[in-house]
Amino acid sequence: MTELRAVIEGPEDAPVLVLGPSLGTDTGLFDAQVAAFAGRYRVLRFDLPGHGGTPAPPGPYKMAGLAHAVLATVHRAGIERFHYAGVSIGGAIGLELALRAGHRLAGLTVCASAARFADPESWPVRAATVREQGTGAMLASRAGTWYTHEFARRHPAEAERLLAMLRDTTAEGYAGCCEAIATFDLRDRLAEITVPTLALAGAEDPATPPEMLREIAGTVPDGRLIVVPGTAHLLNAEDPDSVNAALGEHLENCAVPRG
Repeated sequence: MTELRAVIEGPEDAPVLVLGPSLGTDTGLFDAQVAAFAGRYRVLRFDLPGHGGTPAPPGPYKMAGLAHAVLATVHRAGIERFHYAGVSIGGAIGLELALRAGHRLAGLTVCASAARFADPESWPVRAATVREQGTGAMLASRAGTWYTHEFARRHPAEAERLLAMLRDTTAEGYAGCCEAIATFDLRDRLAEITVPTLALAGAEDPATPPEMLREIAGTVPDGRLIVVPGTAHLLNAEDPDSVNAALGEHLENCAVPRG
């Protein structure tokens, strides 16, 4: 797996928060979280393969390989312990981290994700479509999935900013991540996770509806669910105030040690 481009902000001696983005977005997905937390935490954001500034090796990828790449990224930054928060595929990477390196995690926040994503057979089909047509083939379907139609009407510039991330994602990086999603299934291992886990769901998310997050929160021994009203898949961008409040409370409850 390729090295992941990372951006680090905040005091060097502060507790560490690592943020993992969703499919088709880059580090900019977390601008509102950095604004809220970089004064009190050392915030590390990374780009998935083929997203933002990370190159794309040939796919398919595996979720475990992506998690290993995240661990290598935090190791290069000199970070031992950290809190992790991820959206969609970023949340799935977080579940892998909790199983494979739970001793490194002070806490886990899983946003709009799943222990197994819906319609696994559809992801290789999507991968093939994007390899043939580019990520532009996905643009029309993002309204109503990434964010509600009401959000797009009220905040057209923000909706366009998110779509620009998708346009800039390479076909191979997007397709390889789709293939990682297709084979991902940790439903039988959720009970092994010992990291305190917050599951955040968008109430109107068609891609990972609240019941998927409820499964995570209800099976992880120390799990909790919060459903954010009026939001779809990218809830941290659609309602950053609610997400930041929930994440901030979880960070404090987990007492993240200094990294």
